[in-house]
Amino acid sequence: MDDSRPIFVQIAERIENDIIAGELPEESQVPSKNQFASFYQINPATAAKGVTLLVDQGILYKKRGIGMFVATGARAKLLEKRKQQFFEQYVLTTVQEAEKLGITMEQLTDMIQRGVETR
Repeated sequence: MDDSRPIFVQIAERIENDIIAGELPEESQVPSKNQFASFYQINPATAAKGVTLLVDQGILYKKRGIGMFVATGARAKLLEKRKQQFFEQYVLTTVQEAEKLGITMEQLTDMIQRGVETR
């Protein structure tokens, strides 16, 4: 766990990451809030808050008496959300910084290509 963000947000992101990676396929059951609480040694209410966050976004849904499940279309929805976040956090910021430094779009494209080639 990372101390800089609320634990319930980290729980939600962990579930999101598992869905995106295919480790939690659509219609599969998600670990219970008590399992998360036990694994991370946190309060079950905190774990429940992370799960509820994803229910509110339509990523998870509850089957009464059975548990939480990954909704159909959840992976596509998460990929779109993450791509938008990537655009806002990295692409826009990079373009703005490049403009401040007088870096042309061609130079920026070349830098990105170099980065791809060196990884």
